[in-house]
Amino acid sequence: MTNTPQNPLFQKIEQLRRHRGKVRDTNINLAHGSGGKAMRDLIDDIFVSNFDNPILSQLEDQASLSLASLVQQGDRLAFTTDSYVVDPLFFPGGDIGELAINGTINDLAVSGAKPLYLTCSVILEEGLLIATLRKVAQSMQSAAQKAGVQIVTGDTKVVHRGAADKLFINTTGIGVIPHGINISAHNIQPGDVVIVNGKLGNHGAAILIARGELALETNIESDCQPLNSLVETILKVCPHVRAMRDATRGGLATVLNEFALSSDIGIRLHEQSLPIREEVQGICEILGLDPLYLANEGKLVVVVKKEDAEVVLSTMKSHEAGKDACIIGDVITSPPGVVLLKTIFGAERIVDMLVGDQLPRIC
Repeated sequence: MTNTPQNPLFQKIEQLRRHRGKVRDTNINLAHGSGGKAMRDLIDDIFVSNFDNPILSQLEDQASLSLASLVQQGDRLAFTTDSYVVDPLFFPGGDIGELAINGTINDLAVSGAKPLYLTCSVILEEGLLIATLRKVAQSMQSAAQKAGVQIVTGDTKVVHRGAADKLFINTTGIGVIPHGINISAHNIQPGDVVIVNGKLGNHGAAILIARGELALETNIESDCQPLNSLVETILKVCPHVRAMRDATRGGLATVLNEFALSSDIGIRLHEQSLPIREEVQGICEILGLDPLYLANEGKLVVVVKKEDAEVVLSTMKSHEAGKDACIIGDVITSPPGVVLLKTIFGAERIVDMLVGDQLPRIC
């Protein structure tokens, strides 16, 4: 008998090869990480069914990407990786899956790169509800589609109950930086202007409230969102942006201190210009926190020449992800490596790097 499409045995083998398994369990168990049928069914049912695309569907141990296609889009590869351990898994405005996709996309985008491909690796605690994992995977795919990227390969590991906290995710991203784009903190010069795309500290405040450890009720939601579309819009009107970075852990203060140290310049913020919701400010006052250090997951800091500031600002405001954009400060010569805050009373104080951790496991 020959292996032809008309051969019944060939047809049966082809049917089995194309068959996607289904998870029959309600909770993750160690067999789901064993490399056997239970693991294959989990991957098919939860990940392949949600992330399905021509590259992923090959189900190889790696994703094969066209170099020619990448070269057509730019002259440099942008490559980043991040891990997500947020507690709780679901919070107002998002969940760990959406966070993992958007966080990695944004790390690529602020380099000026066009994000293209992501990996997804998960560490699952024995006992995790399959329904929870399925919901997270669906959220990841929804976020990836919104940002125009593909999840093309990944990995699954299962650990004993108590060896992890429900679910950890690692995502790695690949993007391409177009010709002529050179965004770096080392480019910043005195006289430049600092812009942010909206309200600060919402993500950190939302996570804090979601943990249910405080008797507080608010409508604060995480700002978790992809920023690649906003960055593309900015670069169309100002391809020579000096520097750009998303303000995640450590918040705005950390990003600006990194900028100041990298370019050996000073940065002066104006307190009356900082976009902070009253509810976030109130929570910080009650708990003794500083909103400048609260995490964000959909905010970027842009530094541009003074003469480009107004056109960049108006362009950002025209985009949904930048409708609340505003100028918050300027770059000064001295003191070098220092961030200053000019208060509403006219005095100045130093905004230092974050010491310790205001709020652990926020991403």
